[in-house]
Amino acid sequence: MDTIGTVSQSELARRRRQLRRSRRQKVFQASWQLLAVSSLAGFLLWTTTSPALVIDNPEQVEIDGNEFLSDRAIRSLLPLSYPQSMLQVRPQELARELESQGPIAKATVSRELFPRGLKVTVQERYPVAIASTVDIAPGVPTETPPGLSPNPAAESPGMPSVGLLDERGMWMPLESYTALDPTAQLPQLRVIGPLEQYRFAWESVYQSIRRSPIKIYEINWQDPANLILKTELGVVHCGPYSPRFEEQMSRLGQMGDLPNQIDLAQIAYIDLTNPDRPSLQRIGVTAPPTVPTP
Repeated sequence: MDTIGTVSQSELARRRRQLRRSRRQKVFQASWQLLAVSSLAGFLLWTTTSPALVIDNPEQVEIDGNEFLSDRAIRSLLPLSYPQSMLQVRPQELARELESQGPIAKATVSRELFPRGLKVTVQERYPVAIASTVDIAPGVPTETPPGLSPNPAAESPGMPSVGLLDERGMWMPLESYTALDPTAQLPQLRVIGPLEQYRFAWESVYQSIRRSPIKIYEINWQDPANLILKTELGVVHCGPYSPRFEEQMSRLGQMGDLPNQIDLAQIAYIDLTNPDRPSLQRIGVTAPPTVPTP
């Protein structure tokens, strides 16, 4: 009986020691967990308020790749307030926001530690022409005139719109540039007519015009049966647009010496409907003479 009692007391003591050890371990673990959570919270608080990770002003946003819009104009498109913690910035969301703007075709945003700030790289939609559905005179407006729709897709029948075209035919509201940068230089080339009438051919037409040695100021697509150009040689009639337009531009480029052969003030228009037999329509003369072959 005594032996059994002695063993039981020893076992109870051992169990008590294990229980105390287990409790100490749990208290130790809980303390470390609390310390870890507190340290993490403190670190997060430090990172959101530390001057080393805070963007204080827009000048800490570096802009790269822009040729048409100013750095300030592109910074104004970013939905950021200052000071701004770099850890709260979501680069992909900022890039998508920029790409949703008319002037920006593609954008990437990254955080930079040295120097501290953001780096924004953009690919602009460079405007090559001012587009309007009707001829607006005099001059080219710097903003959409009263009563004009800024979006041809949403315009009402008979209501003209004014915008900008890039070389691929992407239409952009005029205000998307002038409001951002009033000093931005607008294209000299003008296009008149419904966009849906010439969008399919615009890229090819623009490249032909860009390569022409004869300066072209205006393309008028209002009449589908007669594409009309305003050039340094005067008005040019091309007839309906066709795959021969490049030939017509090539023939026009060969007429650079025309001012030395004839008084341009006497010419109503140059007829390039048939580029193989170009002709001049004189003012007040019904039978146009054939242009001399260079």
